[in-house]
Amino acid sequence: MRNTRIGAGICLAVGSLAFAAPAAEAAAGPSGDQTIHISPAHASPGSQVTLSTRACGKETYGKGTSEAGGAFHLLEGDRKGVLVGVFQIPRDAEPGTDTVTVKCPPRIKITDTYRITDRAPRGGVDAGFGTPSDNSAQLAVGGVLLAGAVAGGVIRTRRRTVAARG
Repeated sequence: MRNTRIGAGICLAVGSLAFAAPAAEAAAGPSGDQTIHISPAHASPGSQVTLSTRACGKETYGKGTSEAGGAFHLLEGDRKGVLVGVFQIPRDAEPGTDTVTVKCPPRIKITDTYRITDRAPRGGVDAGFGTPSDNSAQLAVGGVLLAGAVAGGVIRTRRRTVAARG
């Protein structure tokens, strides 16, 4: 009986996801040819931003303008029908939202936005353990705790088997 309830719950969850996927895709906004793909979506000052679009159709050239990065050209990329443009965000750009406008002949104009963040991440993630040379005490404490857990598991298992025999 319990397995039946679990199975029914799983089927309901999978079914609701199957019905939600087309609705989420429709709510995502414009699709197909009238979109701009901006990479990275969160850029930092001094970084390079790449923009690609299929909005220009058969055209092999377009112009773009970024409020922060200025004017740039869109040229045919590796894939047919996709125009690609690259621009640099100035190092003194303020964090916030930047608007990019793409224009293609004869009268195509598309606008999209991306975020300019405070700064670019540098170095590794600080996990709180300090430098690798000063972690011998932490390794020793971790080893003692692990050995204690193993010993506790062995004692508990042995007590169960003795109780089961008696």
